[in-house]
Amino acid sequence: MTPKNQESSLEERIAGALVGAAVGDALGGPVEGYSPDQILERHAGRVHGIVGPWNGDDWRTARPIAPYHKGDGHVTDDTLMTHALIRVYDRVGDHLDAYAIAEHLVPDLMTTPRWIPELEAEALPLHRLFLAEKWLVTRLHYGHVDPREAGVGNIVNCGAAMYMAPVGLVNAANPAAAYAEALDVAGAHQSSYGREAAGVFAAAVAAASAPGATPDSVVAACLSLAKDGTRTAVEKVCEVASRYTDFESALRPLRAAVSPYDTVGEDYRAPSLGARRPSRLHAIEELPVALAMLVVAGGDFRHAVLGAVNYGRDCDSIATMAGAVAGALGSPVPEEWSKKVAEASRLDLWEPARTLTAVTRQIFEQDVRRRRAHESAFTALGGPGCSD
Repeated sequence: MTPKNQESSLEERIAGALVGAAVGDALGGPVEGYSPDQILERHAGRVHGIVGPWNGDDWRTARPIAPYHKGDGHVTDDTLMTHALIRVYDRVGDHLDAYAIAEHLVPDLMTTPRWIPELEAEALPLHRLFLAEKWLVTRLHYGHVDPREAGVGNIVNCGAAMYMAPVGLVNAANPAAAYAEALDVAGAHQSSYGREAAGVFAAAVAAASAPGATPDSVVAACLSLAKDGTRTAVEKVCEVASRYTDFESALRPLRAAVSPYDTVGEDYRAPSLGARRPSRLHAIEELPVALAMLVVAGGDFRHAVLGAVNYGRDCDSIATMAGAVAGALGSPVPEEWSKKVAEASRLDLWEPARTLTAVTRQIFEQDVRRRRAHESAFTALGGPGCSD
């Protein structure tokens, strides 16, 4: 394979993951928070593509606490945060840590108005964020908390995991490095199994981008790194997923499999008293289900994302994760979806991918120089030399 083809492959994997994540996000947004049965009734069948808001033209007033235009191809905060993290990578030009979140991501969210599809207006991204993401600003900008510890005390949810695909892509084909970097980055935002999910999701994207990767190899990479309840949840839910090849028949079994590890409870809009609290026994629901849908679909983007969407509950984030991993595997993102989402959201979904590809190459070259310097120093200390 020539270097040019290698570059093209990297570009395709990164574009597939990022565009795929945005498409999954946009498809899942309109049905977020509802059950598979409610989705079936509302849409007179399963969702098979882009649909309108759940409450139709009343989307502004139906849910006053969240007056967002979810539907019609609009991406949500999952994609806005992903693109913001890419801007941080571009600014830093190297691997990130929790301090980079405090020094670069938080100011980006607070100071630069951008087009917010769900608000149909230019606004600071901060004004769209959910409370668990506003925590970043409260703790880091106003509270001056040590960035490595700022996530402690936050709602434990998928808020950090949902935008960690860029970390996996910067560490393409190196799941262990992606896991470690994401844990550091996510420390500014989340703790407990919310932080762990961020690390495992980044590892999944990195594993998916490796040549010859499959859904099974992605899950195996995740299991080799995941800890505590997150590991158990991924293992149990993906074990159930391996028995199915159609998402419709898998919806109820997957929910039953993840239920013991999910703290939110059966009524998604009325969480249990123990919901979203730190635990070594529990896991966020979104990541195990996203990986399970990847297994059910055999890595096929369309099937995995539609399975995630029709699962309901926090399905925009589930579909974001499933779309990112399927796209990183190389499964094509349907153009009729990606073009409509880009147009409806007024976002160039491909420019962030081009930016991250360039940054990823730059970081890899720096990693090679650092590794060679270490090898040289270690050899000088009497360690074994490395062959060229």
